Amino acid sequence: MLMRTRLPSTAAVIALLASSLAGCGTVNERLSAGMGDYVPQWAGGLPADAPPRAGTPQYDAYMKERERKRLMPAADREKEEQAQKAATGTSGSAVR
Repeated sequence: MLMRTRLPSTAAVIALLASSLAGCGTVNERLSAGMGDYVPQWAGGLPADAPPRAGTPQYDAYMKERERKRLMPAADREKEEQAQKAATGTSGSAVR
């Protein structure tokens, strides 16, 4: 008699644990996608030169600029990059 009541209750406990574990996975996925924007770079957040998130107006402008540069001849592209580096004052040296 003990075996008949134990099997359904064990199955119910396993089903409850499995469903709660699956629920945690979806919550964490949604939280991590949004929280990555608020974590500082030194703590493992997005780098300063990361492209904008898809679906935002900044992303659309970023993709248009990227396509414009892709269609530009290589010589013109190099000249534009050099002009931008000179304007911002950054050098091409590696980060130490």
